[in-house]
This record gives sequence, structure tokens and C-alpha cells, in this order.
Amino acid sequence: MSLTTTILIALALAMDAFAVSVASGAVARKFHLKHALTMGAWFGGFQALMPILGWLGGSSFRKLFIAGVDRWIAFGLLVFIGSKMIYEAFKIESAENRRAPMDMRILFMLSVATSLDALAVGISFAMLGVSIVTPVIVIGGVTFAVSFAGVWLGATGAHFFEKKVEIAGGLVLIAIGLKILLTDIF
Repeated sequence: MSLTTTILIALALAMDAFAVSVASGAVARKFHLKHALTMGAWFGGFQALMPILGWLGGSSFRKLFIAGVDRWIAFGLLVFIGSKMIYEAFKIESAENRRAPMDMRILFMLSVATSLDALAVGISFAMLGVSIVTPVIVIGGVTFAVSFAGVWLGATGAHFFEKKVEIAGGLVLIAIGLKILLTDIF
């Protein structure tokens, strides 16, 4: 898998964390470096952990699939995740969280919730036989940076576009799924 594709996947996966970070920054209304670093670390850490777990689980099942089916599974997972992100973008209200989520239990739950998509992507990587090391580093790093920026943007009042970003992330995952499928067909 190319580095460009990996970065696009990382950006798409980070959109949930970005939306939550923007909302958190908007609630705080003032940028706090510690807040941004904490959210970036939690979201980036979980976004890096989940693909590893998905890859480990998917690797055990990969040998059960016949050649050609693995691409369809990866395609299906990416289209499902992308469609789910687009659906959730219309469902999420900008005031979904009235206080900044700095409580450790809340951060843990938000980190898990925003990184479940990365678990499925890890399964896709296993189905495609992709090494997990580079994607994990890129996904974790990109999510950290995007979450940090989201807190800053939310605190400065630039949270009006978070739904559009979430939709764009979903469309990117669907496009990558199609690319994987069409590469196998042609």
C-alpha cells in the first residue's frame, strides 16, 4: 500500500476524533495547550492501537479466505465505514458535548468510540496482507495532529465545517475501497 493511500486512510479515520476535538475546543472557548495535547494523545494512541488489534484478528482469519475474496472483504469494510461516517455526520449535533471532555473516563470512552473504525481498517489491512507498522505510525501521528488542531479550531470558533470534514473522510474511505476492488478486477 502506498504512503499516499496510507495518509488518506489516516486522515479519513481521524475525522471522528477531529469532530469531537473541535466540539471540545468550542466548549472550552479558550485554547489550552494541555487540553489539546491530552486529546491528541488519547485519540492518536487509540487510533494507533485499534488497527493493530484488527490486524492481529484479521491475520488469523486471512488464511481461511480464498484469493480474490480478501479484496471484497476489504472493499466491503471500507465502504461500510465510509458510509457510517457520512451517516453520522448528519446525525451529530454541534452541541453533542456541553463540557470539555477532560475526565479520563470520558476521554477513554470517546477514544474507543472514535477509533472503532480503525479496528475494521486493521482487519482490511490483514485481508490485503499489508504490513501494519507504517500504517499504525501514520494513523496515530495524523490523528494526534488532527485532534490537536481540532481543539485549537474549536476554541477559535472555527467549528462550522466539522460535518463537511466528516463527510469528506467517509467519501475518501469509500474511494479507497473502490480503488482496492477495481485494482483487483482490472
